[in-house]
Amino acid sequence: MNKIKIKNNTIKFIFNIKDYPLEAIYGTAYVFIDNAYLFLNSQAPKKIEVFLKGKKKLSKKQLNNLKDEFLNELLHNTLRMTITKRNKKIREFIVSRALFSIIENIETKDKNYPEDSLNITVPWSKKKNKKIKTQSKKVSSKKKK
Repeated sequence: MNKIKIKNNTIKFIFNIKDYPLEAIYGTAYVFIDNAYLFLNSQAPKKIEVFLKGKKKLSKKQLNNLKDEFLNELLHNTLRMTITKRNKKIREFIVSRALFSIIENIETKDKNYPEDSLNITVPWSKKKNKKIKTQSKKVSSKKKK
C-alpha cells in the first residue's frame, strides 16, 4: 500500500516500485518540476519516497489538488509504459518493414541504370590512376626503342 502524508506545504508519497515503475515515477516528477520542488529518496530496496513542496504557500485544498494531479499523472505514465512494452515488437516490425522496403527500392533503381559506356560513374581517382599507368607504359616502351 502506498502512503501519503500532507504537512507543512509538503506532500510525501511512499511508492512500492512493484506497483509503479521507477521510470514512471521519474517521468511524473519531471512533469511537476515547474509547479513544485521535488525530492526523491530511496527508502528501502523496493520503495521510493517522493516529496512535493509547493513553490508558493499552498492551501490545504491546493495541496490536495496537487496530490491528486500527481497521482493521476503517475497512473498515466505507468499505463503509457505498459502499453509501450506491449507494443514493442509490433513497432520494431513496422520500422524494419519500412526500412526494408526502402532498401528494395534503392536496389531496383541501381539495376535500372543503363550501361556506362563513357565511364561517368567511375570515380575521378580511379580514372587518374589508369591514365598514370598507361602513360608510364608508353614512356617505358619509348625508352626501350
